[in-house]
Amino acid sequence: MLMSATESTALGLEWTTLQHNHEACERNALLIKLCAVVLFVACLALSFSTAVAMLVTAVLWVQEAMTRTTQSRIGTRLLHVEHMIKLDPSDDDGAFQLHSDWKASRAGFSGLLGEYASNAVRPTVAFPYVALLLLQWWLDTAPA
Repeated sequence: MLMSATESTALGLEWTTLQHNHEACERNALLIKLCAVVLFVACLALSFSTAVAMLVTAVLWVQEAMTRTTQSRIGTRLLHVEHMIKLDPSDDDGAFQLHSDWKASRAGFSGLLGEYASNAVRPTVAFPYVALLLLQWWLDTAPA
């Protein structure tokens, strides 16, 4: 496979690596959603308590929020790398700074929790978990 001039630079290599990781986060988030549905159905089938089913769902929701937070950081860095490539594809001075950039801009523990929370409430993240929690609540409160 032939690489373009941009792909053979440090910024090009970083972009390729980050893009693969961004897509891996997307797959992982989908797998977490699928696990949530499967475990929810298993909890129903095995007659687990409402609290257990809801706790499992909530834990997976938080796990996806954490995955989406990582994906968001990678996406931010991807946009920055793309901007640097557009300005000067051969200038690799700013390459490979994902964690340094994140560390320089992180807002401490409360900021990290805020990032997780903001990703958890995004509609594409929250949808299955809210639906599962509401379904569990409805099943638990519906007359027998």
